[in-house]
Amino acid sequence: MRRAQAGDEDAYAALLTEFAGLARRFVIARLSQTPWVDDVVQATLMSVDRARHTFVADRALAPWFYAIVRRRLIDMQRRAGRIARTEVAMDALPDPPVEARASRAAGVDIELVRQALAQLPPRQRAIVEAIQLRDEPTRHIAARLDMSQAAVKVAAHRGYKALRRLLGGAAPAANEPAAGKNQG
Repeated sequence: MRRAQAGDEDAYAALLTEFAGLARRFVIARLSQTPWVDDVVQATLMSVDRARHTFVADRALAPWFYAIVRRRLIDMQRRAGRIARTEVAMDALPDPPVEARASRAAGVDIELVRQALAQLPPRQRAIVEAIQLRDEPTRHIAARLDMSQAAVKVAAHRGYKALRRLLGGAAPAANEPAAGKNQG
């Protein structure tokens, strides 16, 4: 570490390689094989890089290093806990039940919807079609139409409201997407 602090890049590379192995063994000894062992190791090495100037050369290196590894491990455990409480792991999104798809399509007169869309002002129609038919994010629509995202959302909301009016209230409000749905 002293040579690394003095600017010896070969010594620093060797030190990081040694630290990576030590950090990996430290994490596995405490938690067995978890899917984020490599994440803890990488976070540790980044912390070592950021904090290497804080190491005092006349002190022991191991306590300094293991304090960093321990903190990164605790951080990752907390993060994993937050994720586990709020997210459900899935390989693919489930398809909606057949009944739900059928009930949504049942009773909708597509031609009537097309006629109502045609009555919207051109810019409003373009926004509603982009969001609902092409699932285009509002930021893309905003960039293409030289508008702010907020203006796109307002135009979409007004378009949905106009469509409900034109369709005689046939389009239930529950089918209208949330204003911020397509931000990404």
